[in-house]
Amino acid sequence: MVWFVGVDVGGTFTDFYAFDENHAVICVHKRPSTPDNPATAILAGLDDLARDQGVSPADISRFAHGTTVATNALIQRRGANVALITTEGFRDLLEIGRQIRPKMYDLKADEPPPLVPREHRFEVSERIGADGQVVVDLTDQEINDAIERIRASGAEACAIGFLFAFLNADHEERIAAAIKATLPEVHLSLSSGVQPEFREYERLSTTVLNAYLQPAVARYMESLKAGLIERAPDAAIGINQSSGGLMSVERAGEYPIRTALSGPAAGVVGAVHIAQLAGYDDVITLDMGGTSADVALIQGGKAGISFDQRVADFPVRLPMVDVNTIGAGGGSIAWFDRDGLLKVGPASAGADPGPACYGLGGTEPTVSDANLVLGRLSPRGLLDGKMALNAALSENAFSAISEKLGFSVERTAHGVIGIVVANMVRAIRAVSVERGHDPRAFALMALGGAGPLHAVDVARILGISAVIIPPAPGILCAQGLVVSDLKEDFVASDRIQVDDENLDTISNHVSTLIERAQAWFEDEKISPDQRWLELHFDMRYVGQNFELAVPVGETNTASQEEFSIVAEKLMDAFYAAHEQAYGYFNPHDPAEVVNLRLTAWGRLKRPEIEPGTLSKEAAAASGTRSVHFSADGAVEAQVYHRDALVPGHRIAGPAVVEQLDTTVLIYPGDTARVDEALNLIIELSA
Repeated sequence: MVWFVGVDVGGTFTDFYAFDENHAVICVHKRPSTPDNPATAILAGLDDLARDQGVSPADISRFAHGTTVATNALIQRRGANVALITTEGFRDLLEIGRQIRPKMYDLKADEPPPLVPREHRFEVSERIGADGQVVVDLTDQEINDAIERIRASGAEACAIGFLFAFLNADHEERIAAAIKATLPEVHLSLSSGVQPEFREYERLSTTVLNAYLQPAVARYMESLKAGLIERAPDAAIGINQSSGGLMSVERAGEYPIRTALSGPAAGVVGAVHIAQLAGYDDVITLDMGGTSADVALIQGGKAGISFDQRVADFPVRLPMVDVNTIGAGGGSIAWFDRDGLLKVGPASAGADPGPACYGLGGTEPTVSDANLVLGRLSPRGLLDGKMALNAALSENAFSAISEKLGFSVERTAHGVIGIVVANMVRAIRAVSVERGHDPRAFALMALGGAGPLHAVDVARILGISAVIIPPAPGILCAQGLVVSDLKEDFVASDRIQVDDENLDTISNHVSTLIERAQAWFEDEKISPDQRWLELHFDMRYVGQNFELAVPVGETNTASQEEFSIVAEKLMDAFYAAHEQAYGYFNPHDPAEVVNLRLTAWGRLKRPEIEPGTLSKEAAAASGTRSVHFSADGAVEAQVYHRDALVPGHRIAGPAVVEQLDTTVLIYPGDTARVDEALNLIIELSA
């Protein structure tokens, strides 16, 4: 056997998806996460797979990992002691930021304190001009003084961010080489390497974040790699990026900020794969886990990419899968605010102690407790009964707030579900309606352990008529890792007005980007038949503040001739993007390119599953139980086990479908069918 293994570490569970490419065998597994050292759960899970399901580590050929180490370090402020070297006059840029105050009337909201204290921010006398030419040279004395300051600060990592370094990186590279020679133990992050593009504040912030994460992530990557080599010496290891592609362990240690949204990005990649198998091009994903819910929009079989995100309240300027995350998960706690209104989340019970029903000491009411009170979760527990749940503890947790509201425990639990559903609806509207997309034209794909429990409620409010439940929705992030490809992003920044006279300048930039991509292909030993390039330009009207991503073309030949760059076609594509985003465009105003982006893919072999034969027999229920689908009372619902369902089976609601990683609700009046790829498609009644 030859196994592809994907492992996604979440806040509550660590998920495993293993696929044997020779025999088309799939194995899935979940075990509680170990937040103090995620590698502990990963290595223990591999041992579980070997012992219980015959997945021999020696037969693993590819291991892909989605990690939360970087995210957790930022949230918990457990990063390194960082020093910053910057251009004279820009010492306080991290605190000045931009004059954008979305919460200026919130008296409780503060910007997070900078990760580099002011006494560890050091200026050097140097200056690169806006044309990339040296205005003030960087002297050896300035370099030596900076090194002594870093030594005195005791910094574990150093961020280097000079003005206009994205046009000329010579000064950053010179001071970095000197620091490396003198202080080899200090990790270095250069803004010209982390993300070489304009907007100095975002570039500097991203570089500082990268430096802050380097020591911890590098140590984690080294320990994980050592443990994997001991168990699976022949496995090629890939770490998932926030943009939805794999990179090497070494590159992840060098650029850990690229892994900040590693897990959610893997879920979206898996959703694209499942949507293709189910025959849907336009899908909205709802990935609800134990702590948070992630939503994303997939259109035309592709997920959106965003370049301006905030991670743990810090701005990050990097390509990331466009995911909107809110604090809504199975562990989200119901509580009363000072205004006396009931709220749900963002605080979560997490994995330890977890919801009250876990019996690990949790006492506060959570979404999982609400589902158990309503009969939606099996009294046998999670993970096919391996993880027991205590309904009495859930009822006790809800007793206090139900008494305060004057409702029954069941009605209160149903209200909590309604609040968390409303929170997720708002998150979906933010990525659809607010960007000019009608959610009624999309299917909703439910992911995560809790997504299928709430997807129908969310879909009905949004007017969506179909809900897709993948075969293993609670493990889809891990499955997405198995179907991910190698990926690298390249960017060139330049302001170029779009007209026939400037096409040569644009073509020269594209040629340079392709050369860099070719070098990456060679370094990663990617064969020519596996290579793929996608070209996008960031464009805006001259004088406009913000730009839009405009697709230019894609090819598998790695040849510039495949990218037909014609001014008229480029402007038409920009007009279409502008109308989509803002509802209008002006064909008479000049536009300019400000960034040229080339994405290089190394297409890896993907697991292929033969479609199943459609069955004409009826699905057999394993029993019934009383379930509250509404606040008015319970009804008897048929209970099915997912493993017993085959292509062609149809189920009429009310029904519950149970499986290892989740529970699916089929409401009265709705129907569900199993397609050839074993997806469960719920068709909502009017």
